[in-house]
Amino acid sequence: MSTNVTNQVAYIRSSREFPEDLKPLSVEVSKAYLDVATAVNNRIIAIFPTNRPAINGEAWYLVGNQKQQGLRQVYTFTSTTAINHGITVPNMAQFIRCFGSFTDGTNAYGLFFASSTAIAAQITFYLTPTQIIFNVGAVAPTLTKGTIVLEWLSQP
Repeated sequence: MSTNVTNQVAYIRSSREFPEDLKPLSVEVSKAYLDVATAVNNRIIAIFPTNRPAINGEAWYLVGNQKQQGLRQVYTFTSTTAINHGITVPNMAQFIRCFGSFTDGTNAYGLFFASSTAIAAQITFYLTPTQIIFNVGAVAPTLTKGTIVLEWLSQP
């Protein structure tokens, strides 16, 4: 395998020759199924729901051999009023990926997961155990609509 490819994870083959005899056919079908299952399971699941969490397809092993599932949920908003996220985790460090974007009605901007300190000319957010809190820095664009994605780990 080349080391200079864009995507080095498994892929599903686009063609396969199947034998006509039953015994070798069953072996080849089993291999085909394993190839498909492996390729699919090596991908992140692209489901971004706003009404409930979805498993994102990631498996984390931070505590020994105990698997932790990755979960994801999307939040939409039209102001910088705090949002109740409804996610219960015993450790706030279980939030592994948090990001977003917003518009002022004309341009699109990145929404940064940052600290509880406002940053000049930026809108950022941070999490408390119950809410998504926004910080609006001096001269930041006026937010009219936006989206935040939170990803976190299940219990081991």
